[in-house]
Amino acid sequence: MRDSLAEPRTGLPLADGATGSGPDLTLLYEINGLSKAAPPWVDRIMGFVGEYGIMLGLAVVGLWAWWSVRRSATAEDAVASVAGLAWAPLAAAAAVVVNIPIRGFVERPRPFVDHPKELEVLVDGKTDFSFVSDHSTMAMALAVGIFLVHRRLGWAALGLAFAEGFLRIYMGVHYPTDVIGGFALGTAVTLLLAPLAMALLTPLVSAIAGSKAGGLVWARPPRSRRGDRREPFGIPEPRAEEGGEKGLAA
Repeated sequence: MRDSLAEPRTGLPLADGATGSGPDLTLLYEINGLSKAAPPWVDRIMGFVGEYGIMLGLAVVGLWAWWSVRRSATAEDAVASVAGLAWAPLAAAAAVVVNIPIRGFVERPRPFVDHPKELEVLVDGKTDFSFVSDHSTMAMALAVGIFLVHRRLGWAALGLAFAEGFLRIYMGVHYPTDVIGGFALGTAVTLLLAPLAMALLTPLVSAIAGSKAGGLVWARPPRSRRGDRREPFGIPEPRAEEGGEKGLAA
């Protein structure tokens, strides 16, 4: 449906059992209304970007950050940073798992279920519950994980995460509060579990750094005097770097 937004729709009656009201519904209508005024080819692009493109973009930013921290001045910095970046996708996966019981408890229908005539839905096949948004949760968890390690690229990742949230509303598949909840969940899981994750990941990454695959961790792995084998790495303590563009929160 591509009818124009001729008048505000905040006063429309809700179906029995419908969810969403007040500012939440108003903002949904306003943002999703942009898709009604856009050409179909723009909506197709926005639908693809919101469903797959931004997540791929975050993966690219994460790989870029990994390539950058491998060139750290010391092996200890490289180990801590790579361990932090390894936590980012794991945090995203953990946050989605945490969201499973939340969705089952809240049981909020998708906005297009309760408001089928008012929304332009850009993707089909969404049959699960709406609160909280998995895409927003994963995007923010990845972005916060990258930000903890590499500030400059972390800002870019955060920008992509906020764009993901906007597009989930634009596409008509989530309420604004679904997105806000996803941002909060992704951030909380990443930060609260970071100390435990670093305690587990740092020894593993340190072992990799001291092996033949050490180039995955540090671009200049140390070698013995004979130069034919790498010396073992110590296990660094995760720490924040002050005054630089990169830092890792313990």
